[in-house]
Amino acid sequence: MSAVKLATLIRSRVVSTVEVVEAHLRRIENVNARLNAVVTLAPRALEHARELDAAVAGGETQGALHGVPLTVKDTIDVRGLLTTAGSRVRAGVIREERAGYVPEGDATSVARLRAAGAIIIGKTNCAEFALDYTSENPVFGRTNNPHDLARTPGGSSGGCAAAVSACLTAGSLGSDLAGSIRIPAHFCGVAGLKPTARRVPSDGHVPPLSAVYTLAASLGPLARNVGDLHLFFQVLAGVGAAPAFEDGSQFASEVSRATGHKLKDLRVAWYADDGTVPVSLETRAAVREAAHALGGAGLEVAEEIPPGVEQATTLWLSLFEWATQRFVGASYAGREEEAGRAARVILERAAKCSTPTLECFLEAWEERDRVRALLLRWMEQTPLFVAPVGAVPAFRHHEFGRIESEGRTLSTFRAFGYTHAANVFDLPAVCVPAGRTRAGLPIGVQIVGRPFEEERVLAAARVVEEALGGWQPPPESLSTEPLSTEPLPNASRNPL
Repeated sequence: MSAVKLATLIRSRVVSTVEVVEAHLRRIENVNARLNAVVTLAPRALEHARELDAAVAGGETQGALHGVPLTVKDTIDVRGLLTTAGSRVRAGVIREERAGYVPEGDATSVARLRAAGAIIIGKTNCAEFALDYTSENPVFGRTNNPHDLARTPGGSSGGCAAAVSACLTAGSLGSDLAGSIRIPAHFCGVAGLKPTARRVPSDGHVPPLSAVYTLAASLGPLARNVGDLHLFFQVLAGVGAAPAFEDGSQFASEVSRATGHKLKDLRVAWYADDGTVPVSLETRAAVREAAHALGGAGLEVAEEIPPGVEQATTLWLSLFEWATQRFVGASYAGREEEAGRAARVILERAAKCSTPTLECFLEAWEERDRVRALLLRWMEQTPLFVAPVGAVPAFRHHEFGRIESEGRTLSTFRAFGYTHAANVFDLPAVCVPAGRTRAGLPIGVQIVGRPFEEERVLAAARVVEEALGGWQPPPESLSTEPLSTEPLPNASRNPL
């Protein structure tokens, strides 16, 4: 069920919060051994559920998410829960009597979810320090894609997307610096929102989303449908008091009315090839279908590449690569042997690269601002555009490092460079399911809008979801035949 529907049933006492939480915990018990998506469970979840049921019995509800079970990416602080970011330096090592990192307080984003009545039932797996497009690390191993266990769910918020897609949770809180919400959503067939930077508080995250990262990084939600995504965003962004509707249909009607208002007479561009990264034919078809769906809803649709988007990957590396190398180097200083595959790649690359000068960094920042100004000027007339999330759907675990697309071999990072524009130029973007491959893998598309216009982007995503079917359940075979979640030994491949 949707989060909106669950909250409605709990408020009306059709089901109890305890029943809902127990159902999700049973689903985790039955399915998670194959996915390895949820890596830490909250021991007080059922106790919290009983407290919320007592409140309902007394005629009180806590907020719009009263009783809804959610998970949180393991890079984000949750009070009292081990928070490792997939790194041995934070997980602790028992034999050396080093304790793992257990936050004493919640990140502000988590606190807002709790204040709205959500129950945090656990933490989800991620890439080591959120460094690559998998959800594999030396602490918990790798997470598998619920639609094909031999494939990755993407990263770095892949545990979030896998858990949402397989119904282990009603929604999840992730983070995105280079596509880390949208790529897993695309791979796992769910919806994911990267808000404008600073729209959702980003404290309590590792790596810290501070300094230069404030230009591009965001925390944001993943859900099975856009209506839930909308509600989660309202809570996370503190957009007034998120509404607690009497029933799910009332919420859907409200969203539909808002959709029509926010999209009326708008021009939307779409492109399936930026001239630098070729995408699969099935991905192109999904982007085209999403654009046609928006045209069918009355928007003016045109095939056009937004100015500057093809420069996004180069600008991303110029602005953020050294900051990432610096963070990883400091985190593993004197403990390099504890680095996993992703961190070792960064450390090796840092050893080969010279430190950029301040002048080079400032030149890159100036170029980013120049190109961003051109793009925003173009978006005054075309406030939305539709694009691929990446060159291909979910790749197999052993394919990490190099991706084959339309006869070309690409590095993994560049193959998903379509996501970088929303980060580098600080634009809100939603990934929404828009099709499937012949082999049954999900294909998502991005809808990107102007800064702080998340509501409009979500409204457009709602149109695409309704036209093209949205989330589809993974195969039922998911709960049988345990599959290894051990990390792969390939440490030498460079994701950049």
